[in-house]
Amino acid sequence: MKMKKVLAMAVSTLLCGTMLAGCGSTNESSNSGSSSNSDSTTEAEKKTDAATDAETTIADKESDDNGGGSSSGDLIKIGIINNDPNESGYRTANVNDLKATFTKENGFDASFAYSLKNEEQINYAQKFIQDEVDYLLLSAADTAGWDSVLKDAKDAGTRVILFDRTIDADESLYEASIVSDMAKEGQQAVEWLESQDLASYDIIHLQGVIGSAAQKGRSGALTETAEAKGWNILTQQTAEWNAEKAQQIVQSVIDSGKKFNVIYAENDDMAKGAVAALDRANISHGVDKDVVIIGFDCNKWALEELQKGNWNYDGQCNPFQSTYIKEVIDKLENGETLSQKTIIMDEKGFDAKTITAEDVDNYGI
Repeated sequence: MKMKKVLAMAVSTLLCGTMLAGCGSTNESSNSGSSSNSDSTTEAEKKTDAATDAETTIADKESDDNGGGSSSGDLIKIGIINNDPNESGYRTANVNDLKATFTKENGFDASFAYSLKNEEQINYAQKFIQDEVDYLLLSAADTAGWDSVLKDAKDAGTRVILFDRTIDADESLYEASIVSDMAKEGQQAVEWLESQDLASYDIIHLQGVIGSAAQKGRSGALTETAEAKGWNILTQQTAEWNAEKAQQIVQSVIDSGKKFNVIYAENDDMAKGAVAALDRANISHGVDKDVVIIGFDCNKWALEELQKGNWNYDGQCNPFQSTYIKEVIDKLENGETLSQKTIIMDEKGFDAKTITAEDVDNYGI
């Protein structure tokens, strides 16, 4: 940890000072963030961009258990950059998992920053590097644009660990990547859809935030197969993971009079919004009904819809990554060499015709 290194240098300098003249020392400033009562965190401040309506959240600092800012060199200082907690049920579970693990009780001094915008995430990363965090944990809003700031992190001695999403950057710029295989998730869903052997494939494609690893992986699988098989994608639009925007897109297609029989939504919330539009128009959906419903993330309520036959397929995306990340940090702190650079989460896809109550309990988030 950086603080330990500074203290060690200071002690060494003082000892040398008894023998040699002209040796100086440097002081490292302590964290100036304020803190609140035990086990509490500062509420994230919301901002709204009028042009994109994307929600962002300003970085918040985990509170010190003793009521004051920690200066203990025993704590590992980390900055965690994630997408907006309100983005989806998946993201809420992911954020809560990270906050439950990276606590002072577990030996961490953690700060959190949230945004759906890549440029804002990069600004947060630069701030965390300036604050001399030991580790920067990153779930990037977009796969591109990270090389420069990650080089700055490496030069500063800040170790970077990717989680949830991949980025387009040289592997030497980060220690490890704990991610879902988004392309595989999409491929599994599309292979399932193809196996349904529908008379025609007329698809409404609801995309996530454009440029994110989840969107690129899940979109790519459908686009490639549709082109190869001659499937008809009536509309392909981003609803930015949002149920209301998804409902509006589907309602627009309904109003146009175009016929469709598949909704491929890249997360559960958008699938829910799509179903709301269908219900409003009295269009049946689910097993042996007019419209096939595909979602991703495996929220428990979504798997329950699957079990009831209201949806057809849901692809898992595991949000519980903090244990994997902590294991990586523990190994690095102990001077161990990591056996693998990329850790792929094992994930499933669920069919309404075969899902069980046990599946809902075990895999619902």
